[in-house]
Amino acid sequence: MPASDPIAPLSSADIDHWDHETDVAIVGFGGAGACAAIEAADQGASVVLLDLASEGGGSTRLSSAELYLGGNGGTAVQQACGFHDETADMVSYLRESAGDNAPMDKITAYCEGAAAHFAWLEELGVPFKRSFLDERAVMALTDDCLLYTGSETSWPYRDLAMPCPRGHNLQVEGDNGGPLLMDTLASRIGDRQIDVLLESRVLRLVTDGQGVVGLVYRRDLKEHTLRVRRGAVLCAGGFVMNDAMLEHYAPALKARGTIKTGNPGDMGSGILMGQGLGAAVENMHEGFISLAFYPPVPLTEGIFVNAEGQRFINEDCYHGRVGAKAMAQREGRSFLVFSVWDEFKPPPYLNAPIAGTGETVEELEGELGLPTGSLVQTLQRYNECAARDEDPAYHKDPRYLRVLEPPYAALDCTPGHGAFVPHFTLGGLVTTVDGQVLRDDGSAIPGLFAAGRTTAGVPRRGDGYASGLSVGDATFFGRRAGRSAALRSA
Repeated sequence: MPASDPIAPLSSADIDHWDHETDVAIVGFGGAGACAAIEAADQGASVVLLDLASEGGGSTRLSSAELYLGGNGGTAVQQACGFHDETADMVSYLRESAGDNAPMDKITAYCEGAAAHFAWLEELGVPFKRSFLDERAVMALTDDCLLYTGSETSWPYRDLAMPCPRGHNLQVEGDNGGPLLMDTLASRIGDRQIDVLLESRVLRLVTDGQGVVGLVYRRDLKEHTLRVRRGAVLCAGGFVMNDAMLEHYAPALKARGTIKTGNPGDMGSGILMGQGLGAAVENMHEGFISLAFYPPVPLTEGIFVNAEGQRFINEDCYHGRVGAKAMAQREGRSFLVFSVWDEFKPPPYLNAPIAGTGETVEELEGELGLPTGSLVQTLQRYNECAARDEDPAYHKDPRYLRVLEPPYAALDCTPGHGAFVPHFTLGGLVTTVDGQVLRDDGSAIPGLFAAGRTTAGVPRRGDGYASGLSVGDATFFGRRAGRSAALRSA
């Protein structure tokens, strides 16, 4: 069976006996699954949490664990740092970020509940410092909490909603937020005596012809059956590690990205099991893709150009938006042109090689192999406007407008030329705001719920992504899915 085919469920009529049973079974012990398990247990349900790995964490453990939260006047951190975040502004920003495919029911629910979700996480013991990191950074390597993690201050978003920093980092130094978040959630799972089955690969769902009544999993080289009285929650991650699914659903993402971001279990198994029961999927062609060209901040003062020597983006945007726009250029060709400064250091997250240098624009243009006169004209127009603190073409923030002077250099950001281009998927099962999995006709599949990257959640487009949306979405809707499953009649 091809790795992109739906996984057909097993009929309950073919089950001779159940090895054990529970109210709620949760497939996947990442951020979504952990929060689903905690919430389901707090609703009084018995819970079994399964994961194919030898420890919990999923892709959340591998991430920085930024959480994109705000609204309702702001989280406790936003308020302590002097920011007032209106729910309407957060809704407007996320709606514009998601574009025509904006899931307004989920966006509204998320923005209305995000501040309370922050408080819930803090009550569980997740630590957040009351501090704002006022830097242009891909992530906070200090233990500071709040920072801008999207394009809130960039055009066109700054004209559509009041900018506000919503990225919440845990109080830990270095890129260690993921382990700290998952260790904290795992501790709360232990407090609730939730049954955790590691090294347990869920193979198939079991149906009575109407909905989910159980599942089959493999552990210690044996297959086991688990009866589910109320519901199964699929939190098994996305499908970035499944080349067959990528080729089928997101060939452009597969062709442009160079580094898969996720864990080995991101094979789309939760999506395929849902499809086997007739579940609908959406947004499967979309994914996050990045060019992390900052820090250092002076590189933002440079300009991105394509193979025709033309600009295509305002360079003050979030690195994911820049990455998505760059990958959309012909053959993904893109260069970051900048003025060399005395203490120049390459961006630590990009790994892009220097493609050319020059004491003149003409010299650099020739080294890059651009059409004669193309970069000369582009840079001339840009410098004329930058001298007036203007950027009529792309509306770059005046803070980063600077006349570019020799000597010049350019980084080659083209995929396959050395640049680090991480990517992951943003499509999955269609669900309600409470995590119920839906068929194509909009009806719910009884007993089947899902959350996290197994679903099509709040983040919908690479060019509108903001760091923290995946972990924020996964933990928030994981809770809702766990609650819904627990409260379903047995």
